[in-house]
Amino acid sequence: MGIINVTPDSFYDGGETTHKDSILQQAEKMLSEGATFLDVGGYSSRPNAIAIPEEEEISRVVPAIKSILDEFPETLISIDTFRSQVAKKAVEAGACLVNDISGGSLDEAMFTTVAKMQVPYVLMHMRGTPQTMTQQTDYNDITIEVIRFFSGQIAKARLAGINDIIIDPGFGFAKTKEQSFELLQKVELLKQLDAPILAGISRKSMIYKTLNISAKEALNGTTVLNTLALQKGTSILRVHDVKEAVECIKLTEMLTPYL
Repeated sequence: MGIINVTPDSFYDGGETTHKDSILQQAEKMLSEGATFLDVGGYSSRPNAIAIPEEEEISRVVPAIKSILDEFPETLISIDTFRSQVAKKAVEAGACLVNDISGGSLDEAMFTTVAKMQVPYVLMHMRGTPQTMTQQTDYNDITIEVIRFFSGQIAKARLAGINDIIIDPGFGFAKTKEQSFELLQKVELLKQLDAPILAGISRKSMIYKTLNISAKEALNGTTVLNTLALQKGTSILRVHDVKEAVECIKLTEMLTPYL
């Protein structure tokens, strides 16, 4: 899943893909490198990001989705949003998957909206909002509490009528660096939930703060952790760098017959 942030303030690539030409250039690059999905987001979810109105988010993502599909009509696009109306407008514009960082906890209409549209849904674990999540990292056992959250939200989503659910542990979202590593170490335990696992580790602070480098220098660290995530049962990698992620997948798949 290649990341296309149509925001001016995302933590790594903010402002780089806010115009039609740059969006299409990035889409073409990612598709040529082997991306299965393009994940379009118009609301920066980095810690302490500025909250924007729903209308502004829609005005960012809908034209981007339409432009990509006009140029590359076979593209599978996911919409990265926690707002049901943004999801609805994006799917009407051609998106075919909803990627919700809040796992349905920030918009009570999200589950029913996704169910009506009958598209797959990525349910991520997070506490609070991007503005408050760094103050909500008190867990007794991070893995148990994440599994408990997923169990409850998956049940609610299925009751609403959502059939295809993917889970995302939410590395870095309301989690310290150490908690994110602990969750990655135990991520195979999430397979008991019987849903594909998506890992969004790409260039995150758990990498660059550990290595005392910048996000722009964190590709090698991303590749290392993506490889570990794949070996632990992750099905989808959400990344800024598609070529390297595809290489991880191909090489890891070569190990499968020997496991």
